[in-house]
Amino acid sequence: MSLPNASGRTRGTKLTLALLVAGAALLGGCQVRPLYGSLTPGDASTASSVQNELAAIEIKPIDTLTETTRRVLLTELMFNFERGNPSSTKSYRLEMVGNASTSTVGIEQLADVPAALSMTMSVTFVLYDKATDRTLMTGKSFATASYDFSNQRFANIRAQRDAEERAAKEVAQDMTARIAGYFATRK
Repeated sequence: MSLPNASGRTRGTKLTLALLVAGAALLGGCQVRPLYGSLTPGDASTASSVQNELAAIEIKPIDTLTETTRRVLLTELMFNFERGNPSSTKSYRLEMVGNASTSTVGIEQLADVPAALSMTMSVTFVLYDKATDRTLMTGKSFATASYDFSNQRFANIRAQRDAEERAAKEVAQDMTARIAGYFATRK
């Protein structure tokens, strides 16, 4: 019996080590940092700068959605921006235009009624600087929520309202993340 070739293993080990070192060097240049926090535990100024900017946004009413959807969207945005600490001075203005549509996803056989529906909501938003009336950011957020259709009328109404609320909350979360990202990278 002979011993396995040790030089083959050494070559593979050296190659693996070289790939690991190269990967670490490439990942060392990444700029990953917390969106709402700071890199140093004691630095609260960086942590609150994005939150202060978000709290300084005045949200204009949106007229193009149903009352329930509009209420949920505005409430979620106000909570996400202010976090219970409203700013007395509003430096920014957020204007939105949205629409919501419902489409049939599935139809019951022999009854010709929908079995499932899908509600899609999209909101186009513009963030302005109030002092200069300059456009800072534009974006579009959308969400889809599905719900089942039954033979009970009130269950259908409630299912549709729940789908609208889920979609509005998802759109508000997306808008908050986009605007917070803008403020975090604006420096």
